[in-house]
This record gives sequence, C-alpha cells and structure tokens, in this order.
Amino acid sequence: MFGNLGGTEILVIILIIVVLFGAKKIPDLAKGLGKGMKEFKKAVKDIEEDIKVDDDKK
Repeated sequence: MFGNLGGTEILVIILIIVVLFGAKKIPDLAKGLGKGMKEFKKAVKDIEEDIKVDDDKK
C-alpha cells in the first residue's frame, strides 16, 4: 500500500501531520475523509448499476 516507504518514513509523515494540524484536528480530518470515501464508493456503485442496466436494455 505504501510502496517502498519504510517505518521511519511513515513515522516522519505522521509526525509532520500532527505538527501541521494538531492532535485535536486529526479525528475530524479522518471523519471527513471517511465520509468522503463512503460517498465516492456509493457514487461509483450507482454508476456501475446504471451502466449494467443500460447494457441489459440493449
């Protein structure tokens, strides 16, 4: 998932995120990201269903 990033690189990235956003904002950011991903997956599923219905009509 992280390609060829090692443990140290991931730790540095997490540390930078905490410094930039603060520890209190991270749960809010994660919640917003989760909601966005859920909406995106729903939209993709709806589009796939629409395409399937269109193919069935042909």
